[in-house]
Amino acid sequence: MQEMVCKMVYIPSAEMLEKYARVLVRFALNSGNGIKHGDVVLLQVPECAKLMLIPLQREVLKAGGHYITQYLPDEVDRNFYEYAEDHHLDFFPEKLLRGRIDEIDHSIAILADANKTELQGIDPKKIMRKSKAHKPYFDWRNEKEGRGKFTWTLALYGTEAMAKEAGCSLEEYWKQIISACYLNEQDPLEHWRKSFAEVDRVKDELNKMEIEKVRIVSRNTDLIVGIGKNRKWMGGSGRNIPSFELFISPDCRMTEGKIEFDQPLYRYGNIIENVKLEFKNGRVVSASASSGEEVLKEMLATENADKIGEFSLTDVRLSKINRFMAETLFDENFGGKYGNTHIALGAAYKDSFPGDIGKVKKEEWEEMGYNDSVVHTDIVSSENREITAYLSDGSQKIIYRDGKFLL
Repeated sequence: MQEMVCKMVYIPSAEMLEKYARVLVRFALNSGNGIKHGDVVLLQVPECAKLMLIPLQREVLKAGGHYITQYLPDEVDRNFYEYAEDHHLDFFPEKLLRGRIDEIDHSIAILADANKTELQGIDPKKIMRKSKAHKPYFDWRNEKEGRGKFTWTLALYGTEAMAKEAGCSLEEYWKQIISACYLNEQDPLEHWRKSFAEVDRVKDELNKMEIEKVRIVSRNTDLIVGIGKNRKWMGGSGRNIPSFELFISPDCRMTEGKIEFDQPLYRYGNIIENVKLEFKNGRVVSASASSGEEVLKEMLATENADKIGEFSLTDVRLSKINRFMAETLFDENFGGKYGNTHIALGAAYKDSFPGDIGKVKKEEWEEMGYNDSVVHTDIVSSENREITAYLSDGSQKIIYRDGKFLL
C-alpha cells in the first residue's frame, strides 16, 4: 500500500492577522494616528490574500469606520494584455474612479502575488500604455493627499509563489513579515511608535542641514544626487508597513554618475536583475540589466522615467529585514549588514515640499526640479557605502557609513 504524504501549507494564525490589521487601521493610516469615526477606507485585497480581508473589515468596523472592498482576482492581468487592443489599453473609467477618490478618506492595499512573473513575455509597451491612461487617477489621489484629506498604506501578505521567488519556505517568509512589523510583540503599536520616534529624530537632524547634494560611493557606485532647495526629508508617516527609510524627492536635473543595484526588481510582472545606470545632466544615458533589460528600457522610454524622483536610506539598526523578499515594499527597507540605498526612477513625492502643496502651480514644480511621471520604480542596493553631504556653506559632512546614519 502506497503511503500518502500530505504537505502542510503554512497559514499565519488568526491572532497574527488580527494584530496585522490593527497596525494598519489603528496606526498606519492617518499618519500614525489611525482612522477616525466615520472615515471611509478602501480595502484593496488580492484573491490570494483573502484571509486578510475579514480582519481588516472587522478592525475598520471596530474603529467606527466604513469600508469599500476592491477584491482583486488572481492572474487576470495576463489575459487582459494578451487580448487587449489599443482601445482597451487606453480605456479609463473616469466617472467610477473620480467617484472613488471623492468618497474615500484612506486606502489599505495588500500586496500579494499568486504568480510573480505573470506578465513575462508581454510586450512592455502595452503595460506602459495602460499605466499612462490611468495617470489621472493617481494625480487626483496625490492632489487629495496633498490637501491632507487622504492617507494610504501598503502591506505584504506572503504566498507560496512569493516565498519561492525569495528562495525560502512560506513559513520563513512570514517570519520576516512578523518580525519586521512587530507582530510577535504583545503591543505592536507601541513598538511602531518607538521606531517612528527614532526616524523622526534623524529626519529632524537632516532637515536642519542645508544639503545641496549628496555623493554616494561604494564598490560599484559613484553617484551625485542633487537635493536642491524647497525640500524636506520624510519618513515615519505610516505610508508603508514596514517603513524604516528616510527619503527625499531630489532635484531631478542634478543627478550625475554611475550606480549599480545588487537587489533584483520585480516590476510589471517581470524580474529585472543587476541593473546598472549612468546619469548625465539628470537623465539616464546608459542602462543595462542581466535579465529583464527590455522591460527596463521600455520603462525608461516612458516620459520622465529616465530621471529620479526619490533618494532613500535605511539604517540597519532600525530594520529587522535580513533577507531578499522579492517585493519592493520589504526590499526597499532591507536592513541586512549595511542597510540599503535606493532611488526611484520617475515621479517625485510632492509632499517632500515643505510648504502648502495646494498653492504650487504645475510650472513651479518643474522649475524646482520635482519630476512628474506615470512611473515610480524603486531600485535597491545593499552594498556598503559612504554618503557625504555637501552643505550650502561649502563644508562637507559624512552622514551615513556602514549602514548607519552618523547623526
